[in-house]
Amino acid sequence: MRNETRAQGFHRHIAACTDAILPGQRLAFHVGEGRVGWIRRDLAEVLAGFPAITVATDRVTLTDGAALAAIAQDLSGRGFFRWRREAFDVRAAADGPVLALLDRGAIPAFGVQATGVHVNGLVNHPAGLHLWVARRAQDKLLDPGKLDHVVAGGVPAGLSPAETLVKEAAEEAAIPPDLAARATLVGQITYAMERPEGLRRDRLFCYDLMLPADFVPRPADGEVESFELWPLRQVWEAVRDTNDVKFNVNLVLIDLFIRHGLIDGAEAVSLRDAFRTGAARAEGEVG
Repeated sequence: MRNETRAQGFHRHIAACTDAILPGQRLAFHVGEGRVGWIRRDLAEVLAGFPAITVATDRVTLTDGAALAAIAQDLSGRGFFRWRREAFDVRAAADGPVLALLDRGAIPAFGVQATGVHVNGLVNHPAGLHLWVARRAQDKLLDPGKLDHVVAGGVPAGLSPAETLVKEAAEEAAIPPDLAARATLVGQITYAMERPEGLRRDRLFCYDLMLPADFVPRPADGEVESFELWPLRQVWEAVRDTNDVKFNVNLVLIDLFIRHGLIDGAEAVSLRDAFRTGAARAEGEVG
């Protein structure tokens, strides 16, 4: 396969996850002075009816962060989005203070950046590096049956990414806390994409976890139906040639392939450039 054709197989996944144009037709969403998201104009018109909300030509401002949870629940009751019963922290910057809490189901409608953890479950196999691949349950609302990481999940309010990793590892794959805690943070990936549920602006904390050869993860909470141990090259081919892998998992795997030399040279440089452009676009810095 020619290099440019091979690279296109990987680039299409980054393009799919970075297709949002900000601000586009959205207004900036502020909590006080901090911009935390982006809101469609039709939703802004509805929000104008809440006392804690002011709407200007270029922004929607929430004057009282404590009111956001109740506003979102009101909108969910009117059918604007599905209530998930899981609160996420709302910040203007990744390391900034928590300005409000927002239910997970409302995050795309408000264009708030969500934080997640993704874990590459790696095994040093005699035949070369292998990766544990999860198959998402068929009853999952998002991407049922797609291939996923051994551990992945959103960071709920009040928890750090590292704490979430340990929690999710036990819940999803029955990985003991002492083993999960050995995971190494290897990078972050940010993107903004249009989805049926709204604007997905995500920050993924990416980890590598070397698992013992005799350890076998098992589905613990029903979110995953099975796990398989694949040679890393087989995962590389699945990402390059198919759409079998959950959309954002592809990004974390492309980063893994670059770090382990399965993608190198000019191809790796172009993919890293695409990641940087996607991160800038997620902040509204690129039109």
